[in-house]
Amino acid sequence: MPSTAISAQGSTVSIGTTTGSALTITAVSLTNPCRVTLSAVTALNKGDVITIAGVVGTTQLNGNSFVVQYIEPTTKIVTLAGLDATGYTTYTSGGTATPVQWTKISNVKSYSGFDGSASEIERTNFDSTAKEFILGLFDPGAFAIEVDQDNSDAGQLALMTALVTGVAKNFKLLLPNGNTATFTAYVKKFNSQGAVDQAIRRSAELRISGSITWA
Repeated sequence: MPSTAISAQGSTVSIGTTTGSALTITAVSLTNPCRVTLSAVTALNKGDVITIAGVVGTTQLNGNSFVVQYIEPTTKIVTLAGLDATGYTTYTSGGTATPVQWTKISNVKSYSGFDGSASEIERTNFDSTAKEFILGLFDPGAFAIEVDQDNSDAGQLALMTALVTGVAKNFKLLLPNGNTATFTAYVKKFNSQGAVDQAIRRSAELRISGSITWA
């Protein structure tokens, strides 16, 4: 059968830097996954992060951020990735969804990561005939990007700011086929390196905190 490999060329990595205009919520479907009707969806893309506030009824949504998994332009409905709302309180009225605004990190040459693994919890006892284990919490690992240095690029400047402040930021990897990986991470380092007859490059190491959402 023909290969279904995805070319990495054209991939983008973006960092969340600001928030956009709040969108009005008009309905919430208590489904798995949860579906929310908005006043407009033209400014949203798959993999975006929205923060919900002010909902009456389904108050479980308030103060939380969610990744947009699907967008239905005609009905203005977005699906919130991984959110089971079947046990939530019925929606009454109101609410806003405020999206994260992304800044593209320019001159990206390569990326690697999502290399985490679950911890091992030993449960061997005197009755065991061999060591026994169960899996513990999953550690999502790290994500690294290499860029050609550009001190005027807004994305690279945002990485440096995140490194200095130690504040966790939202990140989004967009593949050429439209798939996205959205995650929260701390910038642990952003080092610079140069060599004879080469462009000056920087390498950023991001420590992922929480789950990685593919959409």
